[in-house]
Amino acid sequence: MLSVKDLSYRFSVAEGSNPIFEHLSLQVQKGEFVSLIGASGSGKSTLFRLITGLLEPDQGEIRIGGNLAPNRLGKVGYMPQKDLLLPWRTVTDNVLLPLELAKENKSAKMAEVTEWLSRFGLAGFEKAFPHELSGGMKQRVAFLRTIMTGKYLLLLDEPFGALDALTKRNMHSWLLGLWGELQKTVLFITHDLEEAILLSDRIYLLPGVSGQKVQEVKVNLPRPRKPELIYQSEFIEMRKELERLIRYEN
Repeated sequence: MLSVKDLSYRFSVAEGSNPIFEHLSLQVQKGEFVSLIGASGSGKSTLFRLITGLLEPDQGEIRIGGNLAPNRLGKVGYMPQKDLLLPWRTVTDNVLLPLELAKENKSAKMAEVTEWLSRFGLAGFEKAFPHELSGGMKQRVAFLRTIMTGKYLLLLDEPFGALDALTKRNMHSWLLGLWGELQKTVLFITHDLEEAILLSDRIYLLPGVSGQKVQEVKVNLPRPRKPELIYQSEFIEMRKELERLIRYEN
């Protein structure tokens, strides 16, 4: 679904000449949930902007769906760190925004949207405005809006990072329960090691020093998963290994 090969990028000299990353390669297979972790400044969000086409690499290639993608804008669903809901629009109108931008028939999609709102725990809040929602509900609306782009590859940049610990745990339960229905491929940025292990099939660790190789960790934990998994010994050992790798990289 996504192939990044030999990718290099640095900001302009005026902004600082140090490369963000060099010769970075990774792959995401169809239907996978893959997380990116790494120290601040390792280039995670920059990589997302390159994949979406908001930036262009200095070197390397990006393939989406097996095809070389020189014009990538609009090819993937992208959810940034902040929900960016339009405050003057209701929940339903925010969710319908991708259909409006694509000039699709909204009326033909209303039954589908209503069903997804129910699955996302938003039934009864269709006419609510963002200021009337909790933090977790706002993230659900933003996530559903991303799904309504119709793209099979979703890039999620720390979608739960601003939530308190209890709300984040509830969001994990919600997403794990929903994951089988989504049939999407996800590349997910997080600083939360437990979150990465709990949700992912594989984890890529971006190096803190440019030029070092990206490390891959496979999460060999059976699905379906539940949040209580974080207390099991196998999970704890995997977290320890990730912590060791991060210390080594930095």
